[in-house]
Amino acid sequence: MPSLRESTPESPAPVRAVANAVAQWIDRLGAVWVEGQIAQVTRRPGVGTVFMTLRDTVADISVTLTCQRSLFDSLNPPLVEGASVVVHARPSFYANRGSFSLAARDIRMVGLGELLARLERRRQLLAAEGLFAAELKRDLPFLPGVVGLVTAPGSAAERDILDNARRRWPSVRFDVVHAAMQGPRCAAEVMDALDRLERRPEVDVVVVARGGGSVEDLLPFSDEALVRAVHAMRTPLVSAIGHEQDQPLLDLVADVRASTPTDAAKLVVPDMAEELRGVTWARDRLRQLVVQRVAREQELLDQLRARPAMADPRVLLDARWSEVAELRDRARRCLSQRIDRAADDVGHHRARARALSPLETLRRGYAVLQDADGHVVTSVSALATGAPVSVRVADGRVHATTTTIEPLDANGSQTAAAQTGHQEDGDD
Repeated sequence: MPSLRESTPESPAPVRAVANAVAQWIDRLGAVWVEGQIAQVTRRPGVGTVFMTLRDTVADISVTLTCQRSLFDSLNPPLVEGASVVVHARPSFYANRGSFSLAARDIRMVGLGELLARLERRRQLLAAEGLFAAELKRDLPFLPGVVGLVTAPGSAAERDILDNARRRWPSVRFDVVHAAMQGPRCAAEVMDALDRLERRPEVDVVVVARGGGSVEDLLPFSDEALVRAVHAMRTPLVSAIGHEQDQPLLDLVADVRASTPTDAAKLVVPDMAEELRGVTWARDRLRQLVVQRVAREQELLDQLRARPAMADPRVLLDARWSEVAELRDRARRCLSQRIDRAADDVGHHRARARALSPLETLRRGYAVLQDADGHVVTSVSALATGAPVSVRVADGRVHATTTTIEPLDANGSQTAAAQTGHQEDGDD
C-alpha cells in the first residue's frame, strides 16, 4: 500500500489506513500530565473500566477519560463530578470508531491549597487585564423596572431574594432564569442565562445568587470564561455567591457584591417603608421651611408697614421740602453775602483807582500847565514872560498869558533875582 502522502484522486488511501496512521501518531506522544475538571462519571455494572469526561477549565473542550475500576475506587476522597484533577494518561485513538480518549494511569485530586494558588494566579492575570478595575463598576438603578435573577431552581437563595425584595417593594418584577449552581455544567448554564437576560432590554439589573458551599462547589464562579462574559455585559450585575467569607472571582468582576442573597435583595430594590418615612420627613421639613419663610416675610412686611413713611408718605415729602427750603435760604444768604463782598471789593478798587487818577489830583487843587504847543510845562525855563499858556483844572481849562516868572531854588525859596524883581515891581 502506498504512503498516505503519495495518495492521489486515482489512488486514494482507505479510511482504515488514515485511522491507523492517526493512531500511530498519537501513540508516539506517550503518557502526559493533563489538568481538567471531571464533567461526567459512568460506572457500568460488570465492567472493569470507568468512563469519564474530562473538561477543560477555560475552553469548551472535553475528552473521554478512562481508568481501571480499581484506580477509581482507590481515590480518597472519592472522585465526583465537578472535581478538579491532574491525570497522568496515555492518549489513544480507537481506529475502529475513530474516537480519541485518554487512558488514565494516575489520578490526583487538586488540593485546596494548590487550588487556591491557581485561583490567585488567575485573579492576578485577570486583574492585570483591568477586568476588576473600580472605574468600570456601574451604579445600580434606584428602582429597576425588571430584576433578572440567575439561580438554581427551587433553591433557598431564590426564595430569600424574591421574598425579601417583594417585602421591601411589593410591585417589583423578576425575570428568573434557572441554571445549575454547581457541577461541570454550572459555568456554561450561567453564561447562557446571563446572555438571555442581556438580550432583554426591560431588565435593568441582574443578580446571580447561590447559597454557601465549599471551595470546590463555588469553583465554577471563578471560571475565566464566566468572568469575561460578565465583564462584557452592559447590564449592571450583583454577585450574591456563598457567604461573607466566600469570594469567587465573580464577586470581583461584578458591579456590586452582596454578602448573602438576602443582602442582594436589599441592594437591588429600596425599602418602601423607609422611602415613605423619608418622603414624610421631607414633606414635613418642607412644610416647616415654607411656614418659617412665610412668617419671616410677613414680619418683614409688618415692619415695613409700621414705618412712618409707609403710614403717611407725605412725611418724607415734608421733610425733604423743609430741607429744600433750608438749602434755598442758605443759598440765597450765601449768594447775597458773596455779592456784598464783591460790591465792597469793587468799591475799594474804584476808590483806589480814583485816588490814583490825575483828575482826582486836580480836584484837590492841583493844575496842569501847558504851553501853546500843548506840551506840559514842568520848568519855568520853558516859558518866557508874555507867552500864552493853558491851565488844566478839574472842571475845565483856563487860557492865560505869562506876566511874571518866579524860579525857586533847591530849598523851594524864591531866588534873589525873583525877589529883586518883586521889590522893583513894588517900588514901581
